[in-house]
Amino acid sequence: MRISCGARLNVHTAPTNTLWFKDFAYTGGIPANASLPSFISPPLHTLRFFPLSDGPENCYTLNRVPQGHYAVRIYYGLVNMPNFDNEPLFDISVEGTLIYSMRSGWTHDDEQAFSEALVFINDGSVSICFHSTGHGDPAILALSILQIDDNAYNFGPNWGVGTILRTAKRLNCGSGTPKFDEDYSGDRWGGDRFWNAIKTFGDNTDMPISVENSIKKVSLAPNFYPEAIYQSAIVSTDNQPDLEYTMDVDPNRNYSIWLHFAEIDPAVTASEQRIFDILINGEVVFNNVDIIKMSGDRYSALVLNKTIAVNGRSLTITIHPTKGNTVIINAIEIFEVIAAESKTLPDEVKALQTLKSALQLPLRFGWNGDPCVPQQHPWSGADCQFDSVNNNWVIDGLGLDDQGLKGLLPNDISKLRHLQSINLSGNAIRGRIPSSLGSITSLRMLPLKID
Repeated sequence: MRISCGARLNVHTAPTNTLWFKDFAYTGGIPANASLPSFISPPLHTLRFFPLSDGPENCYTLNRVPQGHYAVRIYYGLVNMPNFDNEPLFDISVEGTLIYSMRSGWTHDDEQAFSEALVFINDGSVSICFHSTGHGDPAILALSILQIDDNAYNFGPNWGVGTILRTAKRLNCGSGTPKFDEDYSGDRWGGDRFWNAIKTFGDNTDMPISVENSIKKVSLAPNFYPEAIYQSAIVSTDNQPDLEYTMDVDPNRNYSIWLHFAEIDPAVTASEQRIFDILINGEVVFNNVDIIKMSGDRYSALVLNKTIAVNGRSLTITIHPTKGNTVIINAIEIFEVIAAESKTLPDEVKALQTLKSALQLPLRFGWNGDPCVPQQHPWSGADCQFDSVNNNWVIDGLGLDDQGLKGLLPNDISKLRHLQSINLSGNAIRGRIPSSLGSITSLRMLPLKID
């Protein structure tokens, strides 16, 4: 599914006639005209923005999502109206897990015009939330949720339902033209990936090459890589035999690195002619790589994967020849490995939503998404505690005093069965105290005044 945020009608976009569904009944916020920050952005003309007065947390929630593995992508936009902040900064979470914090300068960096994460969905819905940080109103141009192979990007023992992969970098080496899979006949199970182009890694230290030959072993399960990424490459020169690529990363994180090779250099025609080591941050992770020998032939794809812990703020990939004077690489993918957050007990979330409606909580409270996660953005007035036995979050306190609330306390409040305190004093709440409150055995404090 693809959604054109703020659109009242379905939209088709060139060059692939891609269908974007209209934006109806998924969330709050305000539709507006959009201006596009990047050529990467789909050519859409509307967006939806979320003023802080509507609450600090706002979410798109899509139901009836079949169980499976999905590439979730969020495109950011700029509100095309006078006096608007042209570079809002906010946090993004998927299924309660923070995946990205927007950085200043994103409007001038094509790869920051969208965020992407690979997520397992197993409860029939997906929630994508935007968390205000006080630097402008979140503005969302479009969302896409594309099913991929259940085993896509399996990097080893720690991969699975409890893991989210955030795309940090995807490079098509030796190419001058960025590409989307869908625009050049990539298999749909690849998830319509964006490959940024990089001609060389340095000034006159390497060179791009490309071929039109067919490449074997492409578009295979589970990752379905497109042929075009193997038809170009960066090759080192005799003057500087190593190839080296460095990118900035967040420290103390795990990163899964996928390296793509095909021997397309006409100077190398058989195995044993080019052999190299691969180092990541100075540590050898692959010894004696011989592309032709390992892939089985020239013009045949080879993919190598390594997941490492990075303590510093940079990640450097070095390819060093051990036989032959030069090395080659065709494409690079780098993912941040994120542990998925445990969610709040569903019955307690529903109880808070009922309470929100019954007491007419002002919009400024938000109360959208999950009350306790991401942990950086809990709901205002809700205190959370982690239940390590059942591996979920529970609500152990409510502090909603002096908020101008009115209405009746619903019986469903008894579903907040881990509450230790409730403070609803200083509001215009009326009616009886629900007798069901007596079933909350942990409740110790109940300061409130009911008319």
